[in-house]
Amino acid sequence: MHRSFQIAGCLLLLAAIVGGLVLPLVGHGGGLAPSQAALSDWVRDLGPWGGLGIIGLMVVHSLVAFPAEIVAFIAGRLYGVVWGTLYVWIGAMIGAALAFALARMLGRSFVESMLPASARERLANWSVTGSPVALVTARLIPLIAFNLINYAAGLTKIGWWTFLWTTGVGILPLTIFFVYLGEHM
Repeated sequence: MHRSFQIAGCLLLLAAIVGGLVLPLVGHGGGLAPSQAALSDWVRDLGPWGGLGIIGLMVVHSLVAFPAEIVAFIAGRLYGVVWGTLYVWIGAMIGAALAFALARMLGRSFVESMLPASARERLANWSVTGSPVALVTARLIPLIAFNLINYAAGLTKIGWWTFLWTTGVGILPLTIFFVYLGEHM
């Protein structure tokens, strides 16, 4: 019974995140804002809360497939390298932890249902031994999807602390790079 309350609480949290962040992006035609410009305007319209908008978009990225680089570009353009990197990194870390927790709580069938066929195949072939070096290395390879690593790691015996510090270190170089590009676009 306790586990079902955990799952229900987690799903309510997800609904709140998606409802609070995605619904404002829904245009009059019923689709998500299709352009970087529309997302940028939405974040800018949040005024002093725009940094939280960037963080929220990165959290949503862990649940809904869209290029996180767009959010990093916007963060760089609106907040510069230092603050933009901080907002993107915090959001990515929260999203990664959420995905890791979901994988831990809901298991392999849930993770596989969240992934496209090509990612499911990579998941089946990818195993993490629990080595921090293996996880940091996976994070530094841009061809391995960020969300795939989050969900896959949740299915392994990797501890929370190892997952969090390797994710934090591993995502920082590309985060800085994409935010820098956004600042200079």
